[in-house]
Amino acid sequence: MRAATGSLFGLAYGDSLGKPTEFQEYATIVARYGPGGPQQLVGEPALVTDDTQMALAVGEALLEVSAVTPAVLEPVLRRRFLEWAASPENDRAPGMTCLRAIGNLADGRPWTRATQPDSKGCGANMRVTPVGLVPGLTDDQRAGVAQFQAALTHGHPTSLAASELTAYAVLWLRAGLAPASLLAALRERCAEQRKVYRGDWLGELWQRPAVSSPEEFIARGWEECAAALDRVGDALAAGDHSGDPCLRTGAGWIAEEALATALYVYLISPEEPVAVLGRGAASSGDSDSIACLAGAFAGAALGITAWPAEWQTQIEYADRLFRLGSAWD
Repeated sequence: MRAATGSLFGLAYGDSLGKPTEFQEYATIVARYGPGGPQQLVGEPALVTDDTQMALAVGEALLEVSAVTPAVLEPVLRRRFLEWAASPENDRAPGMTCLRAIGNLADGRPWTRATQPDSKGCGANMRVTPVGLVPGLTDDQRAGVAQFQAALTHGHPTSLAASELTAYAVLWLRAGLAPASLLAALRERCAEQRKVYRGDWLGELWQRPAVSSPEEFIARGWEECAAALDRVGDALAAGDHSGDPCLRTGAGWIAEEALATALYVYLISPEEPVAVLGRGAASSGDSDSIACLAGAFAGAALGITAWPAEWQTQIEYADRLFRLGSAWD
């Protein structure tokens, strides 16, 4: 099945298909590709965006470290992010939050002072898929890493919670959770974790004006994510899934909406992975991030054989994707 490889390649495939449709209106996308959206990779190689590039940075950091602790992981993640920022291949319209935060990290300041504390852009959960695929982590480690890799750039509590939920969706689907049970499992996670502040990973990130406790800080993130998951449930129950998915669950520029809309387009037809990617790319919002997360979910559940075989040699960074997937499969 090779689910880790399937998930990583699914992320890259969705990213590539969504790359040309990002910033386009839904009607324009449909006029060119039809209501199913783009479903064929284009180019030799088929290029991806910063979503895949940063997911590779997180994954390769996790593959490199000798222990999964904040003290060991932080300098490696910092270096990997700086290498990405300085790379000549960082020319894919990267998010300003990431660039600002990494610019701050570059001067050596503590990450809690480098992060963008009020940002909950989707730039953190678009790259978290590897955290859900690494084998052998405890629950505390996986949740801590998912939030920590987000917190280095996006310090808003909703960014932290959405990144953890994204990682756990990948983890559970890979482990065989039925897609029909995924939404309920994620809602339960929101309820269980609502007051859990992972201070060993996050330190004093919670300290903000008008915030009285770390529990109050983190609860806001879980509550906003829970509300987004409720919108997914409502959209699925409505029955008619035609049209722009962003109108139902959000445009995806912010963390909880990227997760919600990716879940929505995936859960409509989880056994049709290429259709999932096309549906995610045919969206008026952050199309590449929506499609890449949806592809990560589909690939985690179905494995690498779910995708067209010829895509494996066409997609950009195939060698790095294979290296991570092989290590974790």
